Amino acid sequence: MPIVGCNYRKITLERKDNVTGNINIKNNIAIKDVEEKEFALGKAKQQGLKFNFEFTTEYEPNIGTINILGEVLFLDEPKKVKELAASWKKNKKLEPEIMQQVLNTALNKCNVKALILSEDINLPPPIPLPRVNIEKKGDKSEGSGKQDKSQANSAAQSYIG
Repeated sequence: MPIVGCNYRKITLERKDNVTGNINIKNNIAIKDVEEKEFALGKAKQQGLKFNFEFTTEYEPNIGTINILGEVLFLDEPKKVKELAASWKKNKKLEPEIMQQVLNTALNKCNVKALILSEDINLPPPIPLPRVNIEKKGDKSEGSGKQDKSQANSAAQSYIG
């Protein structure tokens, strides 16, 4: 049951207001439709599914939005493809393992794109980015900065060596 592709169909973004004060960032992804498709792989044709999805990042209060429509392409045995398509048509549900695979594929691609797009229109990153925290001298609080410091050192070593 391999995923063979993930494509964008439409991307819209808007910054409505200047970024000030506290911002609430909400990310969401949803499967909007599942369609049976015949994919041409070289000379052979194979049955598969096209999962249409919508990824949305909302910056509140009323600061901006990023909206990505796309599709995840999925191949499997014809019998399995028919079962999955029928299940979707009947009750809009899929097997949890397949749903997890499809959503994670779309999320991985969309989070990276949303990160780049947010920078383009001067919005904060939609996902938390790693930070380096340096421990100040005399700060004896338990565990403060140790993990971040070692990560910073290993990152520095990778640049040096």
